Amino acid sequence: MSIDHTKCDITGMVERHIMIAADSSDNARRAVLFVGDFFGCYEGFQVTLLHIILEPEATFFRGKDERQKWLADQRGESRKFMEEYRNILVDAGFPEDKVNVRIDTMRAPSVADCIIKEQDEMKCCTIVIGRRGISKKEEFIFGSTSNKIIHEARKCAVLVIE
Repeated sequence: MSIDHTKCDITGMVERHIMIAADSSDNARRAVLFVGDFFGCYEGFQVTLLHIILEPEATFFRGKDERQKWLADQRGESRKFMEEYRNILVDAGFPEDKVNVRIDTMRAPSVADCIIKEQDEMKCCTIVIGRRGISKKEEFIFGSTSNKIIHEARKCAVLVIE
């Protein structure tokens, strides 16, 4: 395995970029706690907390104002739990400037597709997600986000926290 020296800091240490795909679920919170406990005491890690708001089709809303209100409400709720997660990571030892929060609104077939796209763009070496804990029947009908990420993510490690 070769090291990409373009990501080395002045000490020659490679900075690792971890993406935590998060929502307001208990499993997402456990994923954040895991990253904090496991990596927080080490230097050389950058974390991006990513939350995807899947925007419904335009026909879902009665008008532009209703759509804007829905988006504002979603972003407001997202900011609350993402700030809590950010504080957990900082308290665990990550420097404040190494913990980023991203809340993206996207139209896509699935959250998994959005997470994989973001990982590829940010060149994260690890994706950490919480397992949703859906039944086999629900997984068959709706699909599993974690399962899709495990099978389709490339050039990164995937950690699924339960």
